[in-house]
Formats: sequence, structure tokens, C-alpha cells
Amino acid sequence: GRGTPDSRLQTPDSREDELRLHEELVAKIEELEEIEPLRVLGVNEYRELKRRWGDIFEAKVGAEAVLDALTCLDLEKLRQELHQEVADSSGQHWKKVIKRLRVVEAFLKQGTKPEWMIMTVLPVLPPELRPMVQLDGGRFATSDLNDLYRRIINRNNRLRRLMEMGTPEVIIRNEKRMLQEAVDSLIDNGRRGRAVTTRSGHELKSLSDMLRGKQGHFRQNLLGKRVDYSGRSVVVSGPELQLHQCGLPKRMALELFKPFVMRQLIARGLAYNVRNAKRTVEQGNPVVWDILEEVVKDHPVLMNRAPTLHRLGIQAFQPVLIDDSAIQLHPLVCAAFNADFDGDQMAVHIPLSRLAIEEAREVMLSSRNMLLPSSGEPVVVPTMELALGCYYLTIITPGSNGEGMHFADFDDARMAYDLGVVDLGAEITVRHHDGNGQTKTSVGRIIFNDALPDELGFRNELVDKKLLKRLTSECYRRLGNAATASMLDGIKRLGFEYSTKSGLTVAISDLHIPSDKNSIIHRAEEEVGKVESQFQEGLKTEDERYQSIVRIWSEATDELTRSLEKSLDRQGSIYMMANSGARGNIGQIRQMAGMRGLMSDPSGQIIELPIKANFREGLSVLEYFISTHGARKGLADTALRTSDSGYLTRRLIDVAQEVIVKGEDCGTEDGLWLLKPTDKGILPSLSERIVARLAARPVIHPETGEVIVDRNGEIDTQKATEIAEAGVTEVCVRSPLRCRLRRGICRRCYGIDLGRGQVVDNDAAVGIIAAQSIGEPGTQLTMRTFHTGGVAGLDIISGLPRIEELLEARVPKGQAVIAQIDGVIDIIDIEDGRKIKILHSVVYRDEYPLPPKYEAVVSEGQVVDADQVLAVPIVEETAEEGPEHPVISPILARVGGKVEIRHDQVLVLHEEREKWEHLAPPAASVLVRNGDTVKAGDQLTEGTLNPQDILQIMGMEAVQRYLVDEVQKVYRSQGVNIHDKHIEIIVRQMLGRVRIDSPGDTKILPGELIDYFDYETLNANVLAEGGEPATAHPVLLGITRASLNTASFLAAASFQETTRVLTEAAIIGSVDKLVGLKENVIIGKLIPARSKVSRDQLETVEALPLEPLLSQGQARQELALIESMQLPAGE
Repeated sequence: GRGTPDSRLQTPDSREDELRLHEELVAKIEELEEIEPLRVLGVNEYRELKRRWGDIFEAKVGAEAVLDALTCLDLEKLRQELHQEVADSSGQHWKKVIKRLRVVEAFLKQGTKPEWMIMTVLPVLPPELRPMVQLDGGRFATSDLNDLYRRIINRNNRLRRLMEMGTPEVIIRNEKRMLQEAVDSLIDNGRRGRAVTTRSGHELKSLSDMLRGKQGHFRQNLLGKRVDYSGRSVVVSGPELQLHQCGLPKRMALELFKPFVMRQLIARGLAYNVRNAKRTVEQGNPVVWDILEEVVKDHPVLMNRAPTLHRLGIQAFQPVLIDDSAIQLHPLVCAAFNADFDGDQMAVHIPLSRLAIEEAREVMLSSRNMLLPSSGEPVVVPTMELALGCYYLTIITPGSNGEGMHFADFDDARMAYDLGVVDLGAEITVRHHDGNGQTKTSVGRIIFNDALPDELGFRNELVDKKLLKRLTSECYRRLGNAATASMLDGIKRLGFEYSTKSGLTVAISDLHIPSDKNSIIHRAEEEVGKVESQFQEGLKTEDERYQSIVRIWSEATDELTRSLEKSLDRQGSIYMMANSGARGNIGQIRQMAGMRGLMSDPSGQIIELPIKANFREGLSVLEYFISTHGARKGLADTALRTSDSGYLTRRLIDVAQEVIVKGEDCGTEDGLWLLKPTDKGILPSLSERIVARLAARPVIHPETGEVIVDRNGEIDTQKATEIAEAGVTEVCVRSPLRCRLRRGICRRCYGIDLGRGQVVDNDAAVGIIAAQSIGEPGTQLTMRTFHTGGVAGLDIISGLPRIEELLEARVPKGQAVIAQIDGVIDIIDIEDGRKIKILHSVVYRDEYPLPPKYEAVVSEGQVVDADQVLAVPIVEETAEEGPEHPVISPILARVGGKVEIRHDQVLVLHEEREKWEHLAPPAASVLVRNGDTVKAGDQLTEGTLNPQDILQIMGMEAVQRYLVDEVQKVYRSQGVNIHDKHIEIIVRQMLGRVRIDSPGDTKILPGELIDYFDYETLNANVLAEGGEPATAHPVLLGITRASLNTASFLAAASFQETTRVLTEAAIIGSVDKLVGLKENVIIGKLIPARSKVSRDQLETVEALPLEPLLSQGQARQELALIESMQLPAGE
């Protein structure tokens, strides 16, 4: 029968439908929940969702979508969410969140809206910056930017047309993507996907490429510019010149000084206007040369030889006009320019303004630049034939004509020489000027002493290059610039004259092969034979055999060298050249007259076959072939070294360019303690380290107690010697590392300017000097890695790669293990190496005084746990519990440990243990033994220390000392002297930042790198307001990272990673305060560093009055001419 409607609803089918509907509803809700804002959809997924839910959601593609999303962004809310996330996350995710937070904070601080980061209108570069030029064939050459803009315009127009026509979505989407790619390639071609190229396959240069790299706008146009008023020519020696002069070809001078000559022609009425004057000059009218002489008279010129590696690569000279076509250079300034006369070219520049001329004359004149700014040693030292001439002049030759004669005074002796009675090198006896006593000397030495100032006394010794250097140094220190220049010119005259008169030359007959050469080689061959037979019998390993053979041949070579030295003729030209320091050394003589000896192969390994012949005898084919290894490696090395060293200099300049002397005294009480070096030899001595500085504490004589130098007293060469002789072992000096000046460095912490010999001037660019001092000798450093026989992985890195490793703060190859804590060593051998453990235990005493009526319930030596009862009150029988008799509680142990009992107290001794372990590789050689006690920072295995470890374990001072010493070791091993202060300036820049651990109440983010002085200021401000300060730890940055982290975005962008630096600067709204040199050069301002001369001038000279050169009538004519400027043909 039919049931009621109600019963029909309850059938099983309908219940299933209900369930199905419910499931579908849940599924739909879940699907809708998945459609959340900012979700990225695939094409198929989008189509499906669009079909089903097209009316309730919207999705876009490309930058439009990003623009909409950014417009809806609430930065304040996002900031709070990210702050919460920072607190909750760690590791890689934490870094990511911090990165986002930094951008959000920057946007909020600048008031920038995120949607402004998307371009809706594309700015177009002015046409002058993307020129088109017509080529000879009538075709056009155009800037790549025009092609890139053309692609954008074409695609944009096509997209507009397609959208108006109502084209299907899929085509429009593709067109939008292509437009986006076109814009991307205009901004940075090749950054996304394939780079856009021309038909010939040449990649188009985008806007980013225009800024980037050596050819980019920053380095090509802003930091380096072409100058007018310059010329270049080959240089030749000018032996007649004085130290401050150079010979300038007349034709060149006329072209350089043309405007000056024209001005004088008009002023004297010899020409009526500029055009007329120009014609007069070009026709070579005789009066022009007279005017040129006058114009040049007080006008210094700047000479420059590329590469300009240090300050002395550009110097000013007073020009002397000559009829040649080559520039003449004073022989003594060659060392500063690193010039020689084998075809070198030099450029001449003309300082134009009155200020520039003054500065060239006062600061840059060659006779005012006699000392190297890197070490304070003289750079104008007579060498080559000058040293040889002086050596020949002052050598005493036994058996000469007139030997043993006596003379009343120097003039008598000289007259006897002129008359031919006495030879130059004869030993004679002469009475002193003052009549006191007699001197055994020679006429040559008397002549030589004529060139020296009286203040230096009579130098009665053989003069070689070393003595000449000492004399120059002493004369400069005692008598100053002018006296030294005139002394050097005197020595130069003598040197040239007597090296010519001596007739010294090199002939093959001067090379005498030692008579015992064959026997020495024969003995060595016999010993090698013995070693070989021992190896065959298995008594020696391959490595021992190789080491023995190399040692035998090295000893044989040394023996032959000694024999050769003995047999050399003391009066012979070859010996004189080597001994005077003019040219060559005993090693080179050995190769010519002894034997060439052992050579090394391209990897630096020594070849065990020596070259037994010398160049006089000639080499066999095999010997010649082995020789070529060394020669080829030398050439390849030189080429590599030059570019590597140049790049190192560039990074050094960048990191140090903002260090300028800015202030008298930073007021620090802190100094740098310099100790006497323990190992003699490689490191500079104490006196070398303290010279040219100011004392931070008084230096006191250890025996007499007198003060040698007061606080802030200058330590010059004399004082430094005095301190060393007094036996002082440590001195506290002012140092750039301890300077508290925020920007730059103070005069007292820097000390004496080594190039001038007096305390440094304000506004001196000491950072640049430091970088040049370290970079300039870079080309002399070796490139090679020494291979230690057979053992790979333990190569000793030296030379340039080592300097780079140190200054870039890289993890060194073959890194040594350092003890992280104090303690006792325990070494355990395991399968793959050894485990080094350090156990550190400290025993703490916990004291429990026993009050009266208490007794201990533990015994001596018992081990107790924490909270165990140690003592209880002595209970009296009569005691009753009650309010007036409270229960007295027992004494409990706060910590576990071993008990000791005294009469009125119980001690619990508890030991706290700390353990640190490290796995050493099997090849590593361990320097400690079981049971050794070590301190944190001690080296445990052989190898190179990692500066980062030293900073972390031993602190700032230790890492500063380590870096300075290690850099010194590399340079000293190559015989290069650099003062510590230059290295200290670079190290100061590397350690100038701290990384924030916790921000406290400051606005900085954790993990941020911030300048140390900024960090101090922020904390001081927070503390003043009663807040919690931030905490941070010092960071050691390599020079590249330090340069990119500088406060100036212009300097960083012009250094490396241009696009990244500029993008970040734009996002965070960086402000450049223009404190360094680079940023001021880029925007075309005068640099903040200047010499005292120019500073005084700038303060006094308001505006330079220009002399009226022309009458008003003439001026009108000139203007009319300039405006028409239609010069007739042929002019």
C-alpha cells in the first residue's frame, strides 16, 4: 500500500543522497577555501577554476598581478607578523625572514609604497646617451639601447592593437610575456633567460651593462677622465739635469703651452685676436720661442709613467726646453717611476689653475719627494753606473803610483793627482783640515768627499750602494730637502764621470772558471751514486733518495760558489760591479762561471738533474731544455702577477679610500703594545716597528729610570735606536688600530708621515697611501705555491696568494686546529684519523656554615646528592613543639659533590667538566701529546691559522697582531720593507663592523652588520632613555666585503656588483654623506683630502681676479668671431 510522505523520505536511497550532497558541499567549501589571495596557479588549474568559479574570483598574469597584490599590502601588519616570525624561527628560515623584514622596515622608514616598485610608464634615456652616427657607406651605427627600446615599442604597440581587436586571452597573455621580457632585457640583458643578440650574435648592451665593469659609466667616465693639455713621448736619460728638472722637447712644449703663448702675444700687442695669435704660433715666428721660454720659466709640469702604482708615479718638474724629440728624465728619479731607458714612454700634464701650480711646486716637486711613503727609506739613491763610479773612485788599489806619500792638506794631494804624481787609488797620508792628526786615505776619496756637505764629516771608506743609501738618509734627516738634492747632484756628476773614466766593462775573458770545479762535481757524482745504490738495496725510500740527491747538489753548488768568490779578481770589472751593488750578484756570476745548478719544474718541484755547465762553457741540449722550464715559468708568472697585483691594489684602495686624517687627537688612553720579536730574522725589529709613531705611554730606561720619550712624544730614527740600545723590550705606541675617531683617523694615532719625516698633516689621504704601499710591491711577490716533497695538501702558500688569503679573511688551505678551551689533551686514534679531546675541569667549593646546636650527619669524603641533608639541629629531650618553639629545619646540599668537614662548616666540592673535541685528518701532524696542558688559542696541529678562529677564541687584539705579522712575513721574505701602520689601517677597516646578536630596545635587526661607532652611539642613546642596549660581536670582513659594506653607496657601486648595490640603496633609501674620496670624485667635487698648501690657499683665496687681457673693442671682435666661427678653408 502507499505509505505516508514522511516514511517515503526515510528510504535508504535518500539517506545516501543526503550523505553524498553533504560530502559534495564539504568538498566545494574546501575547494573554495583553497582559492586564497596570492596563490600561484598553473595554466590548466586556472582554466578549470575559471570554468567552475569564474564569477567569484579574479586571477591575473605578470606584473599587473604583482602590482595589484602590492597595492593591497598592509606594511604595518606585515611588520608585526614578521617580528613574531623572527622570534619563532631559526636557521635558514630565520635568515629569509630577516631579509624580508629589512625591506619592510626600509619601506616604512622612507614612506615608500611597495606598488611604486612596479613600472607602469617606462622612462626613456635622452638621445645624447644613445647616439646614432652615420658611417662612411651611408649606413647608420646605433647604440644597442635603441634596438632594445625599439623591441619594447613594437611589442607594446602590437599588444595594444591585439587588445583593441578583442583577440583570444591566450594570444594576449603570450604578448604580455614578450613585452615583459623586452623590458627586462633593456634593464639587464641576459639576467633572465637568454640574452638578446644581434643577427651576428653580439649581445646587446643593456642599461645595467652601461654602468657595470671597467668599461661602465662609473669606472670609465666618472672615476677616470681624459685630460686636455697633455702629451707623451719616449724618455731618455738627462745626466746634466738637476733633480727638480726635466727636459721637455720644444715642439711639445709649444703645443702644451699654446694658450699661454697666445695670451702673451695678445698682451704684448704682437697679435690682435685669438685667431691671429693662433696663426702666429703655428707659423713658428721666432718671437714665439722667446715667449715660450718665459711662459715655461715658473710653470712646473707633471710627469707620469704608467702604471702609476704609488704616489711617486706622478711628480712635478721644472721643464728645461730642449731641441730633441724625447723627454729627458733625471737618472735618480727613475726608481720612483720604475722607469728605464729602453723605450719607456711617459706622459706630461700641465697644472692650469694658480692653486694647482702652487701645489705642484710645493708638494709634488721631485726634489720634495725623496722618501718612500711606504717605509721612509730614500727613493733617490745613486745606483747602476753612479754606484760603480763612486766605488771605482774610492777603492784603494795596492801598488799604485804614489803609494805611501804624505801631504800637508787635501789641496796638495789633489794637485799631485792633477800632475800625474799620484794615482786615484793610491793609499796616501794627509793631514786633517784642522791640523789635528793624519788620515790614511786616497785622492779618490778626497774627491768624493767634495760632493758631501761639511756637516756629514769626512767619509774615509769604500763607497757602495748601501753606503750611498745611508748617506742620503742621513743627509735628509739632518739637513733637509735642498741640501740632499744638491749632494745627490754632486754625487751623480762624480759617478758618471768616473764610471766613464774607469772603462769598466764586461768581457767573456773576465769569467774565470774555478780550477777545482771538476773535482767538486766529481765528488758530488760519487755521493749521488752511493745514494742510488742504497735506494736499489731498499735502504732508502723514494722520497729520502730524492731529498738526499737535492741536498748533495745544493751543497756542491754552494761549495763551488765559495771557491769562485775566492778566485775572483778583486780589481776585475765583474767583481766591482757585483760588489758595489751596481748590477748583478754572486748568484749570477756563479751561473756564468761556476755551474747553473738545480732548476725547478713548472710545478715548483726541484728537478734532481743539475745543470753542471755554466754559460761560459755552454749548455748541452738536455741542460738547455731543463733551463727553459724556469724561464717559461718566470714569464708566465710575471704576466699573471701583474694583473693579480693590480686587482689587489684596487681592492685595497677601495677599502681604505675613506681613511683621511681628520683631527688633532682622538683622546684615547689606549695604545698598542709592541714587543721585541722572539725569532730573529723575518719580522721587523722593535726599533723598526716603533719608528715614525707617537708614544702612548712614557718610554723609560730600564736601568737609569730616565724618560726617553714622553707620552705623545715623537719616536724618530734616533729615539728608536736609543730605545733599542737601552734594552727596552716593550713599548706602548699610538696606532691607527686604537684610534677612537669616528670618521677617519687622528694625527697622533697615525704619527709621522714617512714620506715627509714629520707628523702627518690634517686632511692627508693616509688610507690611499696605505693601500699603495701594500699594493705597489705586489708585483715583486712570488705567485707560487711551494710543494713540500711528495706530500700533497700541505703546500705552503706564500707570496701574493698568501696576502690575498689574509686580506680577504678566507679559510686558509691546510687549516690548523686551535684549542677552543683551556685544559688537558687526550688523543684517541680512530679509523679515519685522530680525535683530539681537551678536558677542562673546575672544582667549586660550596660552603655551609654550621650554626650553634647543629651537627653534621655526613662524614668526610662522602659523596652527596643535591637536596641531601648535611646537618640537623641537636634535639633536646625537653623541647616541646608549640608556637614559641618553632621546628628548626635541617641544612640541605644545594649541589651534589664530595664532602669536607671543618669545625664550624661543611664544604661540598663539586667539579664542573667541560669537554671539546676535534677530528684531525690522518695526514695532519699533531703538535701536542697526551697529557699536555693547553690554553685557548694554542695551535694543536700543523698548518695555517684561520683568522676567524683567532678572533672568536682570543679576541680582537690577537687577530690584529696576527694579520699584521703575517702580512709582514710575506713582504719581508721578498726583501720589501713596509711600515706596520699601513697594514694596520687596512686591518682597522676589516674589523670596523659588529654583527648584532640581540637588538634590545634599539631599532636594529638581529644579524645586521653595523659600524662599531654607530653601534656605540645607538646603545648610548638607548641607555640614556633607560632602555635595554643591543649586544653584538666583532666581525672580521675581507677587503672586498668591507668595501661593499661601506656607508657610501656611490663608492660601493663603483667598486663591484654595481646593480646589486644600487638596487639595495634605492630600496632602503640610502643617503651618501660624501665622506670618502671616490664619491666626491664621482659627483665632481673637490676631494676631502688636501695638502696643507692647497688648504691654506683655499682659505685665503676667495676668488682669483682675472687680468683683463683684451680691450672692450677687441673683446667685441672676439665674440663676433666666436659666434660666426666659420673659419675659411685651410685654417
